[in-house]
This record gives sequence, C-alpha cells and structure tokens, in this order.
Amino acid sequence: MLLILLSSIFLIPVLIGCGKVFDCVLPNPFDGVYGKALHGIFGICIIWTILAFFIPLNSPVEISTILIGLFFFFKGKTYKEFNIFSKKDYILTIVISVIILFCGSFYPFILDHFGYYVPTIKWLTEIGMVRGISNLDLTLGQMSVWHIFQSGFSNLSDPFLRMNSVLLIIYALYIIEEKSWIQLCFLPVLLLFSQSPSPDLPVIVLSLIILMEILKGNKSTASLFAFSVFVFAIKPTMIWLPIVSFLYSLFIIKSSLKILIPGFLILILFFVKNIWTFGYPIFPISIGDVGVSWKLNKEVLRISSQFAIQKTYDMQYSYQEISRFTFADYIKNWLFLDGIKSVINISFIISLIALIIFSFIKKNKIISLICFSIIIKSILVILFSAQYRFFIDVFFVIFLLFFFNFFNKKRSVVVFSIFSIIIIGFLTVPSILQTYIPSFRLGNFMGRMQKEQIYIPSQYSNQEFNNYKVGNLSFHVSKRYPYNFDTKLPAISESYIFDDVKAGIFPQLADKKNIRKGFTWKTLDAKERSQAEKVINSIKNTYQQNK
Repeated sequence: MLLILLSSIFLIPVLIGCGKVFDCVLPNPFDGVYGKALHGIFGICIIWTILAFFIPLNSPVEISTILIGLFFFFKGKTYKEFNIFSKKDYILTIVISVIILFCGSFYPFILDHFGYYVPTIKWLTEIGMVRGISNLDLTLGQMSVWHIFQSGFSNLSDPFLRMNSVLLIIYALYIIEEKSWIQLCFLPVLLLFSQSPSPDLPVIVLSLIILMEILKGNKSTASLFAFSVFVFAIKPTMIWLPIVSFLYSLFIIKSSLKILIPGFLILILFFVKNIWTFGYPIFPISIGDVGVSWKLNKEVLRISSQFAIQKTYDMQYSYQEISRFTFADYIKNWLFLDGIKSVINISFIISLIALIIFSFIKKNKIISLICFSIIIKSILVILFSAQYRFFIDVFFVIFLLFFFNFFNKKRSVVVFSIFSIIIIGFLTVPSILQTYIPSFRLGNFMGRMQKEQIYIPSQYSNQEFNNYKVGNLSFHVSKRYPYNFDTKLPAISESYIFDDVKAGIFPQLADKKNIRKGFTWKTLDAKERSQAEKVINSIKNTYQQNK
C-alpha cells in the first residue's frame, strides 16, 4: 500500500508533465490537472507503441520519459493547479485515495493477470513487440496498448503493476474537479480492477469521461475522436465509443472530415500492431488477411473460436452440444445459464431495452446516437462471444444516462461509502463470495489479506518451470501450473501446446539466432511430432507426480 502511494506521488506529476508536452501536438479535450495526466497517458502510449516495434521498453525508455515529464511539470509550475481544490475536496480526495491504495494492495485474482497481462508485459520489457508472437502463445497477440503503457513503467516506477490504482486516483481527481458526482458510484466496482493491469479499467474510465464531454457539447472533436479510437485500441470491444464520437462530430458539431485524421492515424497504428503480432488487423478474428507469412494457423484459429463460443455459455456446454442448438436454444440457454452469469445476461438485455425506450422518450440527438452505438456494439459482441466481460461497460453507460440528474454529491458519497465497505469486505474476507456466490468464480482466486500489504502489494511467484525443445525452438513451460506469468522467456502456456499438436503444427523461430525476428508456425514432421509428444507426456506426468 505504501509503495503504491509512492508510485502514485511520483508518476502522476510525470504524466501531467508529459501531458503538457502533448498539448502542443494535439489539443487537449479535457480541462484541469486530470486532463493533463490523461493526455500524458495518451501520448506516452502512442510513442511507446511505436518504439516497441524496435526496442524493448526497458529502464532507459522509462528513465527518459520520467525526466521529460518531471522537467515540464516543474518548468510549467503545473503543481500550482492543485490549488483549485478546496479543503473539503482535499479531504475527500485523500479518503478516496486511501481506499484505492488499500484495495490495490491485495493479491491479483483476475485469471488473465497470470495468463495474459504479466506475460505480455514481460515480453515488452525484455524484448519488445515480437512479430508473430501469437504463433508462440495465441493470447500474447493481443498486446493491448495499456500493457505497452504498463510495461514501460514496470522497470522502476511501478514494478508491482498497480498502474490501474494510479489511474483510479486520477479518475477521483476528475470526479472532484469536474463535480461529476454520479461517477463516485462507479468507483467501488472499479476497485476490483485495481490489483491487476486489466485493460477493462482504463477503457471504462476513459469512455465515461469522454461520454461526459460529449454530453456537455465539447467541440474539440478531433481530440475526442482520437481519444475514442485510443480507447478502442486498448480494448476493441469498446467499438461503440469511436462510433458515437464520429457521429457526434458529424451530425451534432458538424465538423469537417479532416478532424478524423488523428484518430485514423491511431487506428492505422492499431491495425499495424495487430498484423505484426497476430497476422490480422483485429485480434482474434481472421478478417482482413494481408498475406503476411507469420499469420496464425487457420486450425488454431478455429479451435480458439470454438473455445470462445464455449466461454459464451460459461463452459457449461460442449462445442458439439452448442453446434446442435436451434436459434431459440442459443438465446434461452445463454439467458438461463446456471449461476450469476444468467443474472448478468438477463440484466444486460433488460438494460438495452430500457436504453432504447429511454432514447425514444428523451428525443435527444446525442442520447439517440449513444443508444445506436451501444446497440451496434452489443450485436457484434453477441455474434462473436457474448461473455459478460465484453459488455460490462454498457451497464456503466446506461446507469450514467439514466441517473445523471439524480445523484448529487451527498447521495453519491453515501453510495460510494456503502459499496466501498462491501467491496473491501469481499477483498478482505473472500470466503463471503465463495460461500454465498459460488458461481462467481473469481471469488475462488482472491487471496487473503496480509499485514505485509500495508507497505508492499501482495503478489504471487511461481519460479518452477521446465525447459523443452521442438524443432529450432527451445522454450519453457510452467511446472504444474497452466500459466506463465513468472516463467523465463520464451514461454508457452501448456494449453496452446496441446492445441498446436492437435492442429499438427508447432511454433518455430523465424531466425534461430535472433528471437526478435519473431515466430512462425511449421507443420510437424515425424521427428518434431515425436519431440512434441514427449513434451505433452512430460507435462501430464508432472501433474501425476504432484498427486
């Protein structure tokens, strides 16, 4: 907790200083201290994404950025802008920050932390953005812009990967500075994302801030659209935001099409990044084949697609069962899954219907555009993989639109206080969730509170791994554990080894002398198949030995 505080005190001025630099490149659509910090995040992400193609995001990159940020923070005397806060504002900010720091100090429990977030950050800091890395481990092909941002600061400033906690403090500054009190109601839920570098948190926070600017009639359409595309680049399921931003610029502000240029440049960078790591413009679908030699194998994509469909139904049905569903079965079985997922799915559909009705009643152009964009996003999510984590942002947007005028400061503080206590209770005593909501599986992965987390955030280590070789690739696999968050690079998750061998292929180095040249896949010959089968047998045996 204390170390996250020190990181926050250090990093927020750096982000503000960098924000002042990027104000000279693209107008900042946001006001105040929080606005400069957000602009700093935006600019650093873009620059580091470009750098990651060529170099690892290691200490020299981080130190250079820190020095630039601090220089402009003090040169511009930006620290004086904190004087706009009243004594009551300072007290509220401190209380909220302490809650954020406390919650951020718990053990990570989101499974993607171990299988996706940390491995991605390790690759970026040690090697950089590697061509065709999806051939090694499919999940790594996502390489979210948020993890690029997190990786650059993970060497010195934030080695515990608690940047989401820092962002939540900036969000609290925004809420208090802009008097957007209703958003205090969102903070308790977002505390659940503060222990991991989950991209869900930044996209929710940034989308709500951008949405408020659109509702206020902000005319900085070029910057709003650029920020909206940036959010999409962090997590493509946020496609509704650039859609509504585009329509707002075109039909409400009536801006010229040239304002779209910054946003389209970011979109091109996003596509290039995905083609570089995955082989196609949008992860994880094979749309827009540009014919690169390192693109992912079709059979692996098919297996992944089947798994995504099973995840839609919370793994409660096999793919063969789902393939026999009628159209009515698709809907019924999704709505009435066993456990809490059913409640979430039904709530989602009811919320969408309520949003449509609300839009017709209000007859407001901006609300109608938001409704249209949300419906488009919802249809796409349902068609590809209707997992609740892909549409959780919709609940925040609808709540904001419905209750914007209801929640004043007093009501918001009361809601924030009550639900913060509940969330802290869940984190401190996870057995509550495990006992009363067993279908909420993440509750089973929450670690207990430890006194050491008062000064250092709780984190896991898993040093044991085995070394194998298939073809020209020597790689590591975590021992008796499905993920590789703490495994020496190059590492492959055991599930992808099974998928690759099932598809009759295996990843190989494009240049056996230089890992930065990336990975491709190769059809297994007899010798390589024998090597791969030995790897699979070895993995299975390690689990049997552990019994």
